[in-house]
Amino acid sequence: MLIETQKGYGYACLKGMDYIAKGETKPEIIVFLDGDYSDFPQELTKLVAPILNDNIDFVIGARVKRLREQGAMTHPQIFGNWLATFLMKIMFGAKFTDLGPFRAIKYKKLLALNMQDKTYGWTVEMQLKALKQKLSYIEIPVNYRNRIGVSKVSGTIKGAIFAGIKILTWIFKYSFK
Repeated sequence: MLIETQKGYGYACLKGMDYIAKGETKPEIIVFLDGDYSDFPQELTKLVAPILNDNIDFVIGARVKRLREQGAMTHPQIFGNWLATFLMKIMFGAKFTDLGPFRAIKYKKLLALNMQDKTYGWTVEMQLKALKQKLSYIEIPVNYRNRIGVSKVSGTIKGAIFAGIKILTWIFKYSFK
């Protein structure tokens, strides 16, 4: 069993990437999803299909309202998600509508992104770097349910504020690169 002792979404993702890098065989595609039961792993085939069938580099599982369980996202999450994707649209011409954690990407493209963020900014960092490297991308609507347990980020005012600051910092940092 692989365990990351540091707290933070990015730490967990980087730990998984390190594990894969040490393996003998490398995958063609990497899929990320939250471990809190909010994503539906059975929808994984929907996310990898555009990569396999249409040669898309990067796929986001979009947590659209019609497929989202009541209360699965807090009002600050919904607003922050909208604000971040709106800023990415006006600053970078992005077509993202979500920063959702359920995503698939070609392994070699992921490595080229040189991911660094160890906490809240992992998803937005990936999307901004994908834009900068002109990766092809698409969003696929996915189901999203209430998580198991309480979020250290969205479940507290402090967490939501720090996550918002981190995400906005990444966006503005990349707007000047």
